[in-house]
Amino acid sequence: MDFERITTVFRRLAIEGGEKIMEIYNSDTFEVKLKSDESPVTEADEAADAIISAGIREAFPEITLITEEQSASHTEKASTFIIVDPLDGTKEFVKRRGDFTVNIALVVDGVPIRGVVYAPYRERLFYTDASGKTFEETGAFDKDVIGEVKPLSVSTPDNDALMIVASASHRDQATEDYINKYSVKDSKSAGSSLKFCLVATGEADIYPRVGRTMEWDTAAGHAVLNGAGGDVVRFDDHSPLTYGKEDYANPFFIAYAPGVKLQSA
Repeated sequence: MDFERITTVFRRLAIEGGEKIMEIYNSDTFEVKLKSDESPVTEADEAADAIISAGIREAFPEITLITEEQSASHTEKASTFIIVDPLDGTKEFVKRRGDFTVNIALVVDGVPIRGVVYAPYRERLFYTDASGKTFEETGAFDKDVIGEVKPLSVSTPDNDALMIVASASHRDQATEDYINKYSVKDSKSAGSSLKFCLVATGEADIYPRVGRTMEWDTAAGHAVLNGAGGDVVRFDDHSPLTYGKEDYANPFFIAYAPGVKLQSA
């Protein structure tokens, strides 16, 4: 598999999708609809999905593609697939809070091994290179030229003073109860897959998710965190979080820097 090309294409399509999202975000109004599960979808979700899907299918026609916006039509399973959330954090987008991302990941045998997370409003771009190592890029985010990058590595946690990040839109009592099992120095909220990236950069030590997510919400962030030395495990038994599940629904999980002494559910 040509991982150099995968890195280049994923990065370019994330930026192209992000540009379209920001064009709509900065307009006076945009259309918001409700899907069958009552979650919102906007014209930005659909426009970014069209751009990214077309680019993936042109570049990698031999690899199965799963996207959030087309998930209902995916019936066949594959051990290798590309999974996309063209606009993760739609609620943040609708409320104009800025914490939304474009997520693209490659999954092989249940593991997200390459990924890109682009937060266009926050002007942060995270991706795995051909070797699987994670970098954050800064600069102009030119679609064809990679700017200045820095390698990422998770923190060395202090279990007496942990930095915790949790969902901005889904921070409920169950999440607070679990956080309270730790000695916490600081706790912050963030939207979308940015939470994985904050653990990857060392800005947080642990991100517990006690709530519903789908594989397209997490795969790219999971790959980014893995490439920075982090890990993601199931909430219930601390076994690895895997992908390619029957309905693409995740169990509760914990993303963290090794060294954090995980507490039981």
